[in-house]
Amino acid sequence: MSGKNVGIKDVAAAAGVSATTVSHVLNNVASARISRETRERVRSAAGQLGYGPDSVARALRTSRTALLGLAIEDVGAGPHAGQIILGADEAARARGYHLVVINVPASATDGSASDESREAGVESLLKRRVDGIMYAPLHFRQLPGPANLGSVPAVLVNAVSTNGSIAAVVPDHDGGARDAVGCLLAAGHTRIGFINNADGTPAAQDRLSGFRGALSAAGLDGGAAPVDSVPVVSAPPAESAQPLEQGGYEAARRMLARANRPTGLVCHDDRVAMGAYRAAAELGLAIPANLSVVALADREGIGASLYPALTTVALPLAELAARAAEILMDAIEDTSDTARRANAKEVTACLLVKRGSVAPPRGTATPRGNF
Repeated sequence: MSGKNVGIKDVAAAAGVSATTVSHVLNNVASARISRETRERVRSAAGQLGYGPDSVARALRTSRTALLGLAIEDVGAGPHAGQIILGADEAARARGYHLVVINVPASATDGSASDESREAGVESLLKRRVDGIMYAPLHFRQLPGPANLGSVPAVLVNAVSTNGSIAAVVPDHDGGARDAVGCLLAAGHTRIGFINNADGTPAAQDRLSGFRGALSAAGLDGGAAPVDSVPVVSAPPAESAQPLEQGGYEAARRMLARANRPTGLVCHDDRVAMGAYRAAAELGLAIPANLSVVALADREGIGASLYPALTTVALPLAELAARAAEILMDAIEDTSDTARRANAKEVTACLLVKRGSVAPPRGTATPRGNF
């Protein structure tokens, strides 16, 4: 096999390691934990096959630029964008690629970009001759496009296409909700409520499905845990400055004012949990003595700043982006892999972050007042 036809997977096969390990060795990634023996084996295999990681030479040889594009909606909205960029950049650099990031402006009303903005962001990356593109909204969504995304290998991050035509890497919202319920069950709770988001998004549907599935598996799908009657957060008034907090507050007031109130509460979002904290305080219910709370989606440091600190299920955004970059680079380097992954969807597990908002049900305080 001549050097000009050798790829990273050939070196990996010869050395008996993964392509990522080869990239880490040949690009001298300092943080990679690889033994000296493995490093020597990789370098020996690369030398025998005539392979080198020189990106300029590779671009001339393959007509590729070694550039990955990342179009991300509303970069300045918070640290979630930074996590996505960091995950994608680290994965790209480990294999000798460079990341080009484009901001796609989003609407201030619903946090979503228009079709025109999405297509303009993708077009901007295509003009830079990127080898492939990742597209990432800040909030999990079903996307109809962008229509021009399929002109190069592409992967959606934290989103799925409406027709399933684009590869996607998404959080396990169902599993995250099951973990949240499991945390409360492990603490001894049997009356568990759920405040979901009423927007009907796939994330809201999956979280409700996971919540109900976890209670059913524990034999609590009726009686003590009235699953089918669990209230869902209603759309807040348009003039509300903090819609999710207000929605969480109103739903929690309704739920916690009942005589047979839950002792454990799962919230769709950390901001919903903020509203639930306020409702519990007004009703004279201490957290976690009288009410344990777990939220989904660890956002912007909210959970750690509440008192007591909020137990939450964190979205693995950096991991999603890194995995999306790996899929994209595999597709760029192997056309058969491109076809195989054209409409694949991978689900990445979320992480339960335990803090101070969960304890065994030991209080029987009666809520104050009426709602």
